Amino acid sequence: MDKLSVIGVVLALFALIVGSILKGAGVASLVNSAAFTIVVIGTTASILLHTPPVTFKHGMRIVKWAFKPPLQDPAALIARIVEWSGVARKQGLLALESVVQSEEDPFLKKGLQMLVDGTEPEMIRNILEVELQTSEHFDQQGAKVFEGMGIYAPTLGIIGAVLGLIAVMKNLADPSKLGPGIAAAFTATIYGIGLANLFFLPIANKLKAVIADQVRMREMMIEGLIAISQGENPRNIEVKLQGFVH
Repeated sequence: MDKLSVIGVVLALFALIVGSILKGAGVASLVNSAAFTIVVIGTTASILLHTPPVTFKHGMRIVKWAFKPPLQDPAALIARIVEWSGVARKQGLLALESVVQSEEDPFLKKGLQMLVDGTEPEMIRNILEVELQTSEHFDQQGAKVFEGMGIYAPTLGIIGAVLGLIAVMKNLADPSKLGPGIAAAFTATIYGIGLANLFFLPIANKLKAVIADQVRMREMMIEGLIAISQGENPRNIEVKLQGFVH
């Protein structure tokens, strides 16, 4: 669990609610069905038009990474790769066949299988790098779903404010309706800017950071597998792979 993300969400809600109370607006001023309809439903409509169905679904699927990123242990992975290199040097690459069967990571399993099959190091690198680039691009597109929502939400908030002011202008003859009407109009702006800057854009950037970490791990996997294929000394492999760790 990413504790910083959870704390961020709690503090964002705290800032909005307590800030509204301290400013004298009250919590009730943050509740407005018209503003919700225009901003939230409008933003959803915009991103659905903006994004292909597969990308949108993937974005919704990976949003959990912002709060619970995939478990990654670089030190443990390096130790495993060094162990495999020792086995390969002593018993040959075919000795890693049992490792292939037990490996759960599809990317790493594919690389190990090519090792066992005797695939040339350069071919292993090319195949795995293509797969890595493809998966990275797909994940980045999923993160951009929230980036797009962060772009559209403030604009929808302005539209909501303008529509609210239009309604106020229609009631100029009744001064008692002007204050509440203007306040309700600006609620839409709060929704748009608040959702964009407190939720959508931060989530998009957190997802990009998680994806970058995953890419670095897979790059380390590729270098380790190539080193095993070339018969490098396990100690040298360990030193090389430690360069990927912060």
